[in-house]
Amino acid sequence: MAADTPLVNDIRSASRAMVRELGFMASTLAATPYSASAVHALLEIDAQGSTTAAQLAECLGLDKSSISRMVAKLINNGELQEQPCADDARAKQLLLTTQGQRRVAGIHAFGQTQVRSALAQLNPSLQQAVAQGLTAYAQALQAHRLGSTAGQTSSANAATSSIQIHSGYRPGLIGRVAEMHAVFYAKHWGFGAFFESQVASGIAEFSGRLGEPCNQVWTALHNDRIVGSVAIDGQDLGNNQAHLRWFILDDGCRGGGVGRQLLAQAMAFCDQRSFASTELWTFQGLDAARKLYESLGFALVHEEAGQQWGSTVVEQQFSRRLHGA
Repeated sequence: MAADTPLVNDIRSASRAMVRELGFMASTLAATPYSASAVHALLEIDAQGSTTAAQLAECLGLDKSSISRMVAKLINNGELQEQPCADDARAKQLLLTTQGQRRVAGIHAFGQTQVRSALAQLNPSLQQAVAQGLTAYAQALQAHRLGSTAGQTSSANAATSSIQIHSGYRPGLIGRVAEMHAVFYAKHWGFGAFFESQVASGIAEFSGRLGEPCNQVWTALHNDRIVGSVAIDGQDLGNNQAHLRWFILDDGCRGGGVGRQLLAQAMAFCDQRSFASTELWTFQGLDAARKLYESLGFALVHEEAGQQWGSTVVEQQFSRRLHGA
């Protein structure tokens, strides 16, 4: 963990700065007369439509006595009202009053102005990175608080729920595919400039052939930012064989099913085009990717030490035959 200390310190420092800049150090928040916890309570009730005090306590991570005092104040101030639960007369549902709805609208307007003003200081690429990173980090913190594998799985799924899969070329495709490969393989395998240049030149050449019906590329998009890719090259191997290439995901997107979605679309394309087989080349040690490949019908057919990646690794070839062939 010592090697990660500068990263941890940077994140903690940024978190403290965000707390200050967002106004959480003050006694009230978002131009209201209420504390941060009360503002968040109003926003959560607005998002849910209605909720109970117990559900609110669990959502906000506060003890029941604190929630009870907060709710009582908001009711007395005319922001909330209570109604009996339809399925349990002993429990009370909390709902916004008309005044509370106006209050929440003002909080949203305040927050939207604050975020837009901050985003205006960043270029579009950084804006997307902020959105993706904050979402993943917030959900990772929640998983840590819950302290369970189920919480971590839920967090990963939530982090990828807004990701969409698109086919075809998109502006920035070549650079992002090269960047994602370079960052991941430098971090985990020590690959350098040779590997990055090979990826960049390869995807650039392939992009010029996307007009051919036997070639296709799929990208995973989060807020229009490319966070994953895979391609099928139907030309370079010949013999009616498809070549699966450039399968990669941003670190924040792993574990939520995005990789399986990308590969499933690529395999459906191969079956529709009736390729006799689909081939891919990788190397030993990428276990998570291998599980995905094998679950979709790939089998290891050859392996040997090689240096085509710029470092000596045990290179592997996987093959998937056309279904029914």
